[in-house]
Amino acid sequence: MRLSFGRIGARLTALLPGRTDLAEMRRDPRRDLLAGLTVAIVALPLALGFGVSSGLGAEAGLATAVIAGALAAVFGGSNLQVSGPTGAMTVVLVPIVAEHGPSGVLTVGLMAGVMLVALALLRAGKYMQYVPAPVVEGFTLGIACVIGLQQIPNALGVPKPEGDRVLVVTWRALEAFTRSPNWTAVAFALAVAAVMLVGARWRPKVPFSILAVIAATVVAQVAGLDAAKPIGDLPSGLPAPSLAFLDVGAVGSLLAPAAAVAALAALESLLSASVADGMTVGQKHDADRELFGQGLANIAAPLFGGVPATGAIARTAVNVRTGAGSRLAALTHAAILAVIVFAAAPLVSRIPLAALAGVLLATAVRMVEVGSLRAMARATRSDALILVLTAVATLALDLVYAVILGLMVAGTLALRAVAKQARLDQVPLDRGDHSAEEHALLAEHIVAYRIDGPLFFAAHRFLLELAEVADVRVVILRMSRVTTIDATGALVLKDAVEKLNRRGIAVLTSGIRPSQRQVLDSVGALELLRREGREYATTPEAIQGARNYLECAGVIPTHPAQMSRPISEETEETVG
Repeated sequence: MRLSFGRIGARLTALLPGRTDLAEMRRDPRRDLLAGLTVAIVALPLALGFGVSSGLGAEAGLATAVIAGALAAVFGGSNLQVSGPTGAMTVVLVPIVAEHGPSGVLTVGLMAGVMLVALALLRAGKYMQYVPAPVVEGFTLGIACVIGLQQIPNALGVPKPEGDRVLVVTWRALEAFTRSPNWTAVAFALAVAAVMLVGARWRPKVPFSILAVIAATVVAQVAGLDAAKPIGDLPSGLPAPSLAFLDVGAVGSLLAPAAAVAALAALESLLSASVADGMTVGQKHDADRELFGQGLANIAAPLFGGVPATGAIARTAVNVRTGAGSRLAALTHAAILAVIVFAAAPLVSRIPLAALAGVLLATAVRMVEVGSLRAMARATRSDALILVLTAVATLALDLVYAVILGLMVAGTLALRAVAKQARLDQVPLDRGDHSAEEHALLAEHIVAYRIDGPLFFAAHRFLLELAEVADVRVVILRMSRVTTIDATGALVLKDAVEKLNRRGIAVLTSGIRPSQRQVLDSVGALELLRREGREYATTPEAIQGARNYLECAGVIPTHPAQMSRPISEETEETVG
């Protein structure tokens, strides 16, 4: 136990901030402060919008951006990552809110945070890199569609219909709009989205999202447009930390949603950190430390009424583009949002919901990278299939099932592709130092096969062909090119050897790798070969062993002088 606790302590120490982080924050504080201010301006409407979309309200989005944003900035594994509420997480949270209520979401966030810390201690960060690109692109496309559809009720100015399926809610919202149209809300949403999309092309560095939201709020207040429903009252400050939401009895039923939230938080955060690394020179995130920081952020955010958080790709990209060089920028972004919560809550509460819907509609559109989708679709049919299935599943089911489905399909197709690489080829016997006459006689009674590629559960069927070998006395299996063997492949190999032995055909092997001997030994295949003395290190040794076997069986003459005389039919019948 002492050793275990010692290892945990050492692991925790490695995950905590160090002097290097402080030194980097002192390098160019002015540039980081300016970058943090810019990110805060961009993040404010997104935090409000995602809080509303999650079902817990704008105040929950702000609390998440402040608390989770600060903790992830300090303890995370990336110098440039900006964390907070995201659209992908909102997609997962909506059905949890519908089934378990706001307290269920807070409990799920707390449990997911603990799971993320555990993943960091287990050094699981490295495994996230194995998620295939088509799965990532597919669920990103699906998320963008879901985020856009989630904004339809607010963009149309109708009350949000009941339901946890975005397609059903969207249809009901459209029906409500046809009965009582609210063109003011539609105009606000479309205007804000258009300003953001056009402005991003015209002046990419200008935060058009906050400018459009301010303009929409001013117009709604000055013109007295009651149809432009505002966010509503917001608390002037963060609530005191509390665990009053925690229902221990409900923890069991929330394990699956919590695991889904933790998986999504890990995946999206590490993906965002990788994107930040690719946009800079000399920056490289620590995957395990990033999981640790996100875990602490998600443990703390629910205590203040916040929703689960992840690294945010859009805000992280803004942070990088505006010149951030250390985690001071992300920390500044959280501090500025905290000031807004305490000082400007009455002003923020007047923002029209339709304007926030426009912000998120534009965000959804900008999430779709047409070039990446086109390249992925053109790569291979398998990549295109995985992308489409993941996107459709995200839209029709939910994000977690979509990722699982995408990974299963990707794994199946990958196994299929690998299995096709496995081959069983008949190869000519090496002549060695045998004479031409002797070699020809050996070739009449010995056949050699070379196995290439993996010998595992999806690629072993060709071994069944061995049992059909006829008119030979010895089969030599050259296994030096076998890349991997699993238990299924070893069992099928053993079965093929036994069937051939029952027919009086000896099976010799050569070139078995040391790393593959354990698997063959575990199913008895290696012992079967050893018992008859039919395992050899090299192919020439196996051919000589086959020759000795044929001599002992009387199939070929023992002395070279007898090689020119034909084998009598009587001898053949005796040996057979």
